[in-house]
Amino acid sequence: MKNERVRPFVLSAKVSALGCSGPLQRAIVDFAADQPFAHARNKLIEHYGVEIGESTIQRITFGHAEVMFEAAEKGLDFPQEPGSSKPIVVETDGGMVPIMEPSPEAKDKRKGKKLSWREAKLSLAHEKGSVTPVYAGTIEGGVEAAGRQLLNCAVRAGFGSSSRVHAVGDGAPWIVGQVEEQFGDQGSYLIDFFHVCEYLSAAAVAVASDEAAKEAWIEAQKEALKAGDKKAPVRCCHRYLSERRAQLDYRGALANGLPIGSGEIESAHRYVAQQRLKRPGAWWRVEHAEHMLALRILRINGDWDAYWDKLKQKRAAANDNARQGSQHRAA
Repeated sequence: MKNERVRPFVLSAKVSALGCSGPLQRAIVDFAADQPFAHARNKLIEHYGVEIGESTIQRITFGHAEVMFEAAEKGLDFPQEPGSSKPIVVETDGGMVPIMEPSPEAKDKRKGKKLSWREAKLSLAHEKGSVTPVYAGTIEGGVEAAGRQLLNCAVRAGFGSSSRVHAVGDGAPWIVGQVEEQFGDQGSYLIDFFHVCEYLSAAAVAVASDEAAKEAWIEAQKEALKAGDKKAPVRCCHRYLSERRAQLDYRGALANGLPIGSGEIESAHRYVAQQRLKRPGAWWRVEHAEHMLALRILRINGDWDAYWDKLKQKRAAANDNARQGSQHRAA
């Protein structure tokens, strides 16, 4: 009888034994998305006066992060609608995150672990002139998954069956290949201008005799690239550039007001992935890193409120069903 009296209160309060309410879970995940779990614990005490164990904070955060990751995996189909008439700017790049693999034989998981680095492939897309990109990222998915995510970003940014894509990157073959695979004739690829300049700097050592002459030579080649000068000595960087001439149309990009550098995605690595995943002393299991990356991307893409609203609706439906079941049993 005692349990029967308590149950209606539990249902109306929308909590479970040893559990956390929806709003409290949202606050937990919000803090833990940006800071170590121990710091999130202190924030909960400071702002809400609620003291929760670090392991509980970790469990709740990883649980929601996994759901967010699985939802992001569904992806989008190639669009049938015309889409935006403005070019869609897309960028993708890799950045390393620290990964820990525990030894399956060791009883103490802190011992015998293997430390390594994995590449987090981050993508973004936005209409020309927009300052609000759409992001996606993967660690274990490989280049094909990164390519699909790049398409997803572009579709969410307005890419359609009649849209054009302007891709900028460091010239990595896998990025070039995925741009061609995902966008076909609707896409064009431009090698990051500043990446090319690194090759120019290396070539200048052999071309110029002193520092002043080297700097003058480099600046002349930069201007020649932007002007589309086919006779520019930049062609001396043969090994890197000879097969990429179609990816050096800086003149065309500048004329159309499109970016010639991939600094946007390089900056995104710092505030999307590394700010949380690459903290001093932090090592992650690869699945946890993957899920936390998905969590941070969901929030920065503006999908945070929608996620919790949907969860609230599911919880309300579950409580209604449970309450109806309790009434039937009472009858």
